[in-house]
Amino acid sequence: TYFLADTTVNLNPTAKELSGIIGLTAQVVKFFDYEPRIGVLSYSNFGSAKGDVPTKAAEAVRLAKIQWPNLTIDGDIQANVAVDTKIQQENYPFSELAEKGANTLIFPDLQSGNIAYKLLMEIGGAEAIGPILMGMKKPVHVLQLGSSVRDIVNMVSIAVVDAQQQEMPL
Repeated sequence: TYFLADTTVNLNPTAKELSGIIGLTAQVVKFFDYEPRIGVLSYSNFGSAKGDVPTKAAEAVRLAKIQWPNLTIDGDIQANVAVDTKIQQENYPFSELAEKGANTLIFPDLQSGNIAYKLLMEIGGAEAIGPILMGMKKPVHVLQLGSSVRDIVNMVSIAVVDAQQQEMPL
């Protein structure tokens, strides 16, 4: 099971906004009874390449660690490295994700998140439940164009539980 964010709303979040997305996503992951292991994605691994995206990802990790010091979180990190513990143990043994790998992937922008989400569904055959909108004052959820009956039932179930659980402590 993997959790992806943000695949639907935030076009190009700042590092601070990305940090907030990390916190909200961690709440949702815990809500589904998983321990979040968060990789903040980039085309770089721990500063191996320079640019706006790796810098933003690393800053978001820094900010998130200040606000939620008990979260397992690392980045900037490439997607394959985030989920592959063998690569991490051989090349990045210092990573907080080296032991178990990421189960939660935070994308640097909407474009990359949405593309990955759609590819996983279409090519990878993954079953997606969501998108789950987070940080709203009231439960708000959207259905994708062409949603199946199963997708609708899943989203209604999430909306009902979301309405019952307005605040989930991190």
